[in-house]
Amino acid sequence: MNDHKKFKKECEEEIHRQGADNNLKKLTQGWIARAAKYKYSYHFNWLGRPIIQYPQDMIGVQQLLWNIQPDLIIETGIARGGSLIFYASLLELIAHCGGSKNAMVLGVDIDIRGHNHKEIVSHPMSKRIEMIQGSSIEQETYRLVIEYARNYKKILVCLDSNHVRDHVLEELKLYAPLVSKGSYCVVFDTIIEDLPINSGPTRPWGKSNNPKTAVFDFLKILEAKKTKAVDGELLSFRIDKVIESQLLITASPNGFLIRS
Repeated sequence: MNDHKKFKKECEEEIHRQGADNNLKKLTQGWIARAAKYKYSYHFNWLGRPIIQYPQDMIGVQQLLWNIQPDLIIETGIARGGSLIFYASLLELIAHCGGSKNAMVLGVDIDIRGHNHKEIVSHPMSKRIEMIQGSSIEQETYRLVIEYARNYKKILVCLDSNHVRDHVLEELKLYAPLVSKGSYCVVFDTIIEDLPINSGPTRPWGKSNNPKTAVFDFLKILEAKKTKAVDGELLSFRIDKVIESQLLITASPNGFLIRS
């Protein structure tokens, strides 16, 4: 076994052990709950734009993008555009390393505010970004997404818009079938289910009404009813617990769904 393989094996074993350490997980959950009071995830920028993500999740997504090398990333929920810029910049780096030269990010949001739109389209990474304004679950918006996505072969989806259970579940029904085999649907802010009540700003979502409950309900639907992906094959997802064990601090526990 060469040094690289040995190091990789050691890391895999350590990740497994830390993921099984209940005391460590309890400490981590306590830290996340405490930090949520200060809106911790709001305080970071990527290439000049607010990103509103945990840095740990950013590293996790970077790993996924390098391994999968998608030619299209679809994100619902644009906010201030930091995530779009982040994904686009990674696709640009991957292109320089031999990946797809034409990879793109498609952002969907019900309200792309003028000042945010201006900053996004004027950014150097805008050359890899397209945006659609409209509710992610409205048929016309979805039709535009489908029309755009049909020209791409390796698709990864990130869901990060309205976090109420019904909305996320509908997004999963619509967008998860677009995910290519071996790629991911990343459902952000599943952590809402695990946070203490009133640990953050007042929102329509909360305990039992959030992305995590949507994920569990969606997986039950797939188990109960055969569903086909847009590629015509049977749709099947599993929760990637390894990446969760690796990151520990994540806004998306049970939210990294890999299409198997």
